[in-house]
Amino acid sequence: MSLIKNKINSENLPKHVAIIMDGNGRWAKSRGEDRTFGHKNAINAVRNAINACNEINIPYLTLYTFSSENWSRPAEEVSTLMNLLVETLLLEAEEIFSKGLRMHVIGNLNKLPTLVREQLQRVMDLTKENTKGNLVLAISYGSQNEILEAVKNISSDVKEGKVDVENIDEKLFEDYLYTKNFPPVDLLIRTSGEIRISNFLLWQIAYAELQFLNVLWPDFTKDIFFQCIVDYQNKERRYGLTGEQIQGQ
Repeated sequence: MSLIKNKINSENLPKHVAIIMDGNGRWAKSRGEDRTFGHKNAINAVRNAINACNEINIPYLTLYTFSSENWSRPAEEVSTLMNLLVETLLLEAEEIFSKGLRMHVIGNLNKLPTLVREQLQRVMDLTKENTKGNLVLAISYGSQNEILEAVKNISSDVKEGKVDVENIDEKLFEDYLYTKNFPPVDLLIRTSGEIRISNFLLWQIAYAELQFLNVLWPDFTKDIFFQCIVDYQNKERRYGLTGEQIQGQ
């Protein structure tokens, strides 16, 4: 049993953890390999994050798998990432299912190759009845585009008389986002030492705790994840209130 895991308070867990999985290229370069070597060796870190969430019963884990901006990377790297995604889904589908996890995908999926879309749909169909937890893959995802699409769709519904402008509030807006069925993010983790959000879940992390780790993604372990949870639990989440107000509730 992990000593760090033993420090976790099971009564104060985040409902939704999101991870920006960064550092594959630098990890590979430090070993004299090309970037694709890093992507291929990142799969174990993904398993570690999923298993850690599953072990302590965190209901939602969102992984930034491929951003809308990543389409601009060299064609060879993009092709490798797409092929790797298909291979990983084929290998991990049964494992995800057996853990009782339901898989969801958010993003502009129309840009994905047909084979990738088919494999994603296959795993979503396979796991759709699972209730132990939720694995959300953000693929071809960009938060600014998501928000713009929500604005366009609300505007269209206002024009058609389906929505009254006076009724537009945060809850209604969230109903037009990819994440409408998910809780807001409580904890955002980014690996690799970079301190930025990179167009990821901008609306959903409004009150999230942010942790930036000096760890390259392929080196991410379950104990690192558990330490992030311990650090999260040591924070006082005030949501704009004072500490005294929170303590008085």
